[in-house]
Amino acid sequence: MQCNVPAVAAPPVGSYPVNEIFESLQGEASFAGTPSVFVRLQGCPVGCPWCDTKHTWHMGPEREISVSAMGKKTELPCDSYSWCDVSTLANIVRAADAEHVVITGGEPCMYDLRPLIAKLEAWHHRVQVETSGTYVPLVTPTTFVTVSPKYEMPGGRPVLEEALARANEITCPIGKRREIGVVLEQLDPLHQSNGTPIWLQPLSASSRATAICIQAARRYGWRVSLQMNRFINIR
Repeated sequence: MQCNVPAVAAPPVGSYPVNEIFESLQGEASFAGTPSVFVRLQGCPVGCPWCDTKHTWHMGPEREISVSAMGKKTELPCDSYSWCDVSTLANIVRAADAEHVVITGGEPCMYDLRPLIAKLEAWHHRVQVETSGTYVPLVTPTTFVTVSPKYEMPGGRPVLEEALARANEITCPIGKRREIGVVLEQLDPLHQSNGTPIWLQPLSASSRATAICIQAARRYGWRVSLQMNRFINIR
């Protein structure tokens, strides 16, 4: 969905394209149920067919808005975004109630996140980054990195071993039984070698996909994540 918004000036150096900032509960994996501030960045070349944030994929001056306008956006998906410098963005996050910060997208690891995360951590925020694994995560040593590896997507970007090695947890959308084979071949060795948790997420919460995930989790010592935010109808 493209919104009719006015363009703004070129972004300053060291800024991030922010689609939206909102508070909710983290609905997935290790931090499920944790009150969180979500910072959604714009831009993603991966092209996952089932993506529920396709409005964050594309960038261009016709989509740029002011920081003030970005802060007033509704919950409806909109592809407008604002360039925010580190101080501005960190202060917006600091004004929220939650201490846990989730930087998501889009694909946030397109950008060097270290200046922003260092600022937030200095203010005692815990920062989690959600990434497809197709970029090297430029984060601080204490950042919690969630990698959801996207293999053979239309964008053609490979999943990087360096991204997987940095993962604190791995989440895998599962819709068909054959996808369990990919997890077993590509990701289970990492789980076996260093204990990185693997979470299976049933696509669309379908009963068939859920059954596949439960069966595989039992067999291989993985876990199942059911995206609790959708069950209680929050973002």
